[in-house]
Amino acid sequence: MRLMKFLNTSVLSTLFLASCVSVPGTDRRALVLISRQQELKMGEDAWKEIQAKEKVSRDARLNQILNRVGQRVSAQAQVQDFQWEFLLIESKAKNAFCLPGGKVAFYTGILPVLENEAAMAIVMGHEVAHAVARHGAQRVSQGLALQLGLSVFDAAVLQDSRYRNLILGGLGLGAQVGVALPFSRSHETEADVMGLRFAAAAGYDPQEGARFWKRFGSGGGAKPPEFLSTHPSDHQRVQNLQKLAEDVQRLYENSPRYGLGDKL
Repeated sequence: MRLMKFLNTSVLSTLFLASCVSVPGTDRRALVLISRQQELKMGEDAWKEIQAKEKVSRDARLNQILNRVGQRVSAQAQVQDFQWEFLLIESKAKNAFCLPGGKVAFYTGILPVLENEAAMAIVMGHEVAHAVARHGAQRVSQGLALQLGLSVFDAAVLQDSRYRNLILGGLGLGAQVGVALPFSRSHETEADVMGLRFAAAAGYDPQEGARFWKRFGSGGGAKPPEFLSTHPSDHQRVQNLQKLAEDVQRLYENSPRYGLGDKL
């Protein structure tokens, strides 16, 4: 029994140490259990499915703005193996995303809140940062690690316990609140930092970041407490973006300086 505990722990530790990689654009190291090729393939497959299922906007002006902003912002990311594509989807959802490989989609529902090209650039930068920093791969890896960790703990410690199911249930909740959610919030904050840098260097006013999130947060609706949310609170995010705007001001001053750009 002791030998099995030792072997399970050793295998788990070795796997984690071997799978820690440097996060592009940061000084951080993270656990990634899937290869770069697998990650890019996942992004490509998801992109094909999205294009087949969603209604793509044919608005020539909005598509021109989206592609212009996308090209300017993504150029700041300096990723060699991404094939950038930008898609405008007809939907009331106030959302945007970037898949591994540089596949970016904006929903038309977010455009009234964006109001201008600079806000689009800031959201674009945020989503691009998620892909550049490999946050998707990290979240997939985290899920795999949590499952593996619980399985090892189950086999090594709880096998003979009458309280096995109760403890495992509690660990599942504890892992979700104590690890998964804060991990997601850290990704959001990291994407804000990187994304605002991308947008400012691309020539868009970084001060629009805090203004956009004020607009976005004023939509109302019940929200969970921050410790149970995958995102920072709107108030905290606005404060962070105001400070970040000061930090990246020099990048903006040295850029082509498009300001707020066109209205949407």
